[in-house]
Amino acid sequence: MIVEYEVLVQLKKEVLDPEGRAIRETLTRLGFSGVRDVVVSKRFHLVLDPGTPSPEKVVQEIAKEFLANPVSQTLQIRRLDA
Repeated sequence: MIVEYEVLVQLKKEVLDPEGRAIRETLTRLGFSGVRDVVVSKRFHLVLDPGTPSPEKVVQEIAKEFLANPVSQTLQIRRLDA
């Protein structure tokens, strides 16, 4: 059975998010009141072959080395149940 993981990457709270801010401002101009903040995230869906040794370790290594910048971004890893 294949193993699936979701990796969510977003900017740390102390890092300015100009894209999120632009979206929030646009929503306000369009009449959507009450939108306090918009956080832009990237979602990666990783599918591993059956029998991959230590799949969570593999996903953590991929995420930390290639998908997120630890200086400015946070990441969350979640195994998806099939």
